[in-house]
Amino acid sequence: MSVAAKAPPKQDRARATYDRLLDVAGLLLAEEGIERISTNRIAAEAGLSPPALYRYFGDKYAVLEALGRRLMERQNAVLEAWIERHRSGGIAAMAGHIGELLAETAAVTRAEPGAVWTLRALHATPRLVHVRLESHRHVTDRLTDACAPHLPAIGRDMLWRRLRLAVELGFAAEEMTNEEDCVPADAVLADVTAMLGGLLLDLTPLPQAGGVGGGQGQSGGPPGCD
Repeated sequence: MSVAAKAPPKQDRARATYDRLLDVAGLLLAEEGIERISTNRIAAEAGLSPPALYRYFGDKYAVLEALGRRLMERQNAVLEAWIERHRSGGIAAMAGHIGELLAETAAVTRAEPGAVWTLRALHATPRLVHVRLESHRHVTDRLTDACAPHLPAIGRDMLWRRLRLAVELGFAAEEMTNEEDCVPADAVLADVTAMLGGLLLDLTPLPQAGGVGGGQGQSGGPPGCD
C-alpha cells in the first residue's frame, strides 16, 4: 500500500461515499487526463469538501490507486467464480473456457467508470505500477493453484512462469480492444482465446525434467516475488 493510501471504510455510509468519490474520479480521469485531475475537482464533483475527501485519500495518486485496486478486485471476483466452475474438469476444461473468462473480465472492465484510463494510469505512472504488478501476480498464483494438481510432472516455478506470461497476454489483448479500432474486438478475443487455450494444453505432456525448482505442493509465486 502506498504512503498516501488508506484502508477502505467498512461502514455502509462511509463506503458509499468512498465509492462515489471513486466513480467521480474515474469519470474525471477519462475527461481530463491524469495531469489535470485534482483532489479538489474530485471533491467538488462529488458534492463534498476537500477535507471530507482527505478522510479517505491522501492525494490524487491514492485515489487512482484505489480506482485500480477496486477494478482489479472486481476482475478477481470473475476469476474466482471461473476457477470454481472449471477447475474440477482439469486442464482441458479450463483451456476450453478461456474465452468465457476473458469476455466476463472485459465486461467488468467496461462497467467500471473510467476503467480504460485507470489502466493507462497504472501503466504510465511510476507510483501506480505496483498495483498492476501485484494484481497480475495474484491472478497467476490463483491460476497456478488451480492447474498444479492436474500437472504433477511440472515444477511449480515453470508453471507459474508460463501462466504469468498468459496473464500478461490476456490483459494486453483486453487493453488492445480498448484502443485499437483497426481490428474488431471479437476477433482479438477469438485469437487470444486460441493462443491461451493452446498454451494451457501444451503444458499437459511436458516431462518432469521440464520443471525448475519446487513441486506442486508449494504455494505463491516463485522465490524473490513476495
